[in-house]
Amino acid sequence: MNTQSYVNIDKELDIVHARQVGRDIAREVGFGTVDQARITTAISELARNIYLYAETGMITFEVTKTFGHKGIIMTATDSGPGINDIRLVLEDGYTTSGGLGAGLPGVKRLMDEFDIQSDSGEGTTVKIAKWI
Repeated sequence: MNTQSYVNIDKELDIVHARQVGRDIAREVGFGTVDQARITTAISELARNIYLYAETGMITFEVTKTFGHKGIIMTATDSGPGINDIRLVLEDGYTTSGGLGAGLPGVKRLMDEFDIQSDSGEGTTVKIAKWI
């Protein structure tokens, strides 16, 4: 079972749309309300990062069943400026936007899997997964 959807992130309203798509998919897959909230929070953070730092990008949603486990794999991609120091942005409290600095470290804590790839001047890809 593999189904895939995506949301382009070009304007602030797309953040809300991405959250809603993620929540709807999570509900359909069978996630409870707590995990639905975790998933939408992670999506919101990734979509906001695209909007704030790269201006445009995409979040894809893949429903998958692997080795008897059902879940959602979400990938946020952009071709923005990239991240110079990934280790630094994964530290709690680090912020470039004046926020709480809970962004990517929070996403990592909320999800079962987290991977980030970024090249300066080339863009960033964050792949996360949540399993039932």
